[in-house]
Amino acid sequence: MLSAPTTHATEAQTLLETLIPLRDAVHQRAEHLLTGWQPRIKRTSFADGARNLAHYLALREHDLRSLQISLMPWGLASMGHIESHVEDGLNAIIDTLQALQDGTQRAVPNYERYFEGEDQLNCETKRVLGPSPVNRRVHIMVTLPSAAADDDGQLISQLLEAGMTCARINCAHDDAKAWARMIGFIRQAEVTLGSQCRVLMDLAGPKVRTQTVSHKKHMFQKHDTLLLTYNDVKKRSKQYPYQVSCSLPEVVRQVEMGQMVWFDDGAIGAKVERIIPDGLVLTITEIAKGGQRLKPEKGINFPDTSIQIQPLTAKDRTDLDFVAHHADMIGYSFVQSADDVVLLQEELVKRLGADASKKVIIAKIETRTAVTHLPEIIVQAAGQQPLGVMIARGDLAVEIGFDRLAEIQEEILWLCEAAHIPVIWATQVFEGLVKEGMPSRAEVTDAAMSERAECVMLNKGDFILKGVTILDAILTRMGNHQFKRMANLRALQSWQSLS
Repeated sequence: MLSAPTTHATEAQTLLETLIPLRDAVHQRAEHLLTGWQPRIKRTSFADGARNLAHYLALREHDLRSLQISLMPWGLASMGHIESHVEDGLNAIIDTLQALQDGTQRAVPNYERYFEGEDQLNCETKRVLGPSPVNRRVHIMVTLPSAAADDDGQLISQLLEAGMTCARINCAHDDAKAWARMIGFIRQAEVTLGSQCRVLMDLAGPKVRTQTVSHKKHMFQKHDTLLLTYNDVKKRSKQYPYQVSCSLPEVVRQVEMGQMVWFDDGAIGAKVERIIPDGLVLTITEIAKGGQRLKPEKGINFPDTSIQIQPLTAKDRTDLDFVAHHADMIGYSFVQSADDVVLLQEELVKRLGADASKKVIIAKIETRTAVTHLPEIIVQAAGQQPLGVMIARGDLAVEIGFDRLAEIQEEILWLCEAAHIPVIWATQVFEGLVKEGMPSRAEVTDAAMSERAECVMLNKGDFILKGVTILDAILTRMGNHQFKRMANLRALQSWQSLS
């Protein structure tokens, strides 16, 4: 709830005495950040984005809420939408207040300069995701199922006609022959339909997954005991009848007593009660009423554990031999630092030479550490080549806690807008619609809110065509109402008709 500030900044002079020192402090702090970043910035088209990002980070070190409220009665509420043009936004407010105080006419604003940030974001979005669709600003990405490699391209053509502009191939599944067929069908459909579709190939990364599960039909309940073993499952263990093995036991060995382990995107939460030579003895503490089965190939998360592991696995490096030459965008799973970005960039140089700087990287933000290091990840990646950021909400929610997901999602959107970097809104968008044929009300709202990103990703499902069609309609309509966080004040006649 908004209310008048406790200290009434009613005069222009009072506000100027706050704003001018703030602007100067932000500028000084930003210059310091830029000096540290400079060696990483080789791409001139990112120079303005880096500068604005530095100013945004410096600005957001301050609590601005009281100042915002003080500016509102003066009609100066733009600070709440300052992400893409921090310097110009602060200067515009100060210039207006100065003119009001002096009783002079303010100079005509430089509209082109003021909106340069939005223009640069649009240019970078085009570099990363391709030209925007005719009827909407936001791209639609679809994860292709394995069947898309074997249906003569029918599904891919239908998806393109429905509104898909980017296709995601998950390298955790299938192989290079299947990927090549999918990409071939995409290129054929582009020619036939006169459409454009970028291809994202998503490296699997060091994702820990369940492998063998004893008693797969068992419905786990709260307080059940489960052994997460370092080894193979012993199917006839009297002491630990319920066991599960995993894809990366070296990660499990880093988990400590009392820490939490989550399975299947947070469907089962368990606490480490004992550590024995065979693995972790877990007690289930969080689970849905009625219980939950645990199946193979389900993700495992360790949000309390600082995992030390290379973000590029041996499989990723092998897959890169194909991906580097065939993908428009490379999805980087579990990237957590600037050094991780350097690792991928070095691998791309080995395969592409000087052309490595043209290849788009999509940094998937899915851990607590990645959120903490997001500015340096952006600078290292975008300083060398085109970059997009994916909010991978499945793992991210488990890692940071479901109660913080909405907050952190917003902060990632703001930070990327400040850097003029496009964002992909991913995981469980229209999950019920795509898998079951009918969305929940909450899913519809989530899909509408996704218009603030530059791309929305749908996962595969039996009703994927219906999902793309409805998402296209929602994004088209919402594009008339808002741009990022700013409301577009079109004429409203909803109470007269629903056209």
